[in-house]
Amino acid sequence: MKVVVVGASGTMGSKAVKYLERDGRDVVEASKKVGVNALTGQGLDEAFDGADAIIDVTNFGSFGSGDVLGLFKQAGTNLLTSAKKHNVGHYLVLSVVGAESLVENDYFRAKLVQENLVRASGLPHTIVRSTQFFESLSDIVNTSMEAGVIQLPTLRLQPVAGDEAAAWIAKLSAEEPKNSIVEIGGPEPTNLVDLANELMTITEDARPITSGPEARYFGISVRAEGLIPAMPTAVGKLTYHDWLSRTLYA
Repeated sequence: MKVVVVGASGTMGSKAVKYLERDGRDVVEASKKVGVNALTGQGLDEAFDGADAIIDVTNFGSFGSGDVLGLFKQAGTNLLTSAKKHNVGHYLVLSVVGAESLVENDYFRAKLVQENLVRASGLPHTIVRSTQFFESLSDIVNTSMEAGVIQLPTLRLQPVAGDEAAAWIAKLSAEEPKNSIVEIGGPEPTNLVDLANELMTITEDARPITSGPEARYFGISVRAEGLIPAMPTAVGKLTYHDWLSRTLYA
């Protein structure tokens, strides 16, 4: 089975490649490093020729900065056009749990547009919505800094280890397309402030933390349970505490 990973040089792409290779798949790593450019279309036809499945983990910009919507639209159009041309049997794209609640932020609105492009393409597909990765929690904390204080919203998350999410993505790519959304989450819902406090304690970071309903998540207001998966298809086993311990003391 030939699987193309678009965005293979990124964090999630490289993890997906690892699990695909472990499972004995014929993996094509598609990224700018090997001359494949989703934004220009360069190298896509060569990479997609004979592909059984495509895993799209492309990512552009940071949360809410730049013309991220335009970038996702351009890349998505190029990728899907080439995938249809080569009759790819399964197009799998990575998105975000609760994306429809986050449309005031340009990045998350772009992820919804990316999802809609896949749905409208007519290709057999699976849209994988994941909760936040453990690896991204430090970024969430750092971007919440204001006037010397980390100000977090009253919000519950169910984050998952990037490796566990990547393993599920690799597994799903070998299954029949769902032609719908599937959700991936971590083992347990937890208050964001509790996750932040654990991170700050284990890293010996003395910055003060506050939490309240007036604080924003990447500049927008989100209801307390808005980022919890409703019906997760896959649930990770590794807790944030154990992941932190393994990561910091490996």
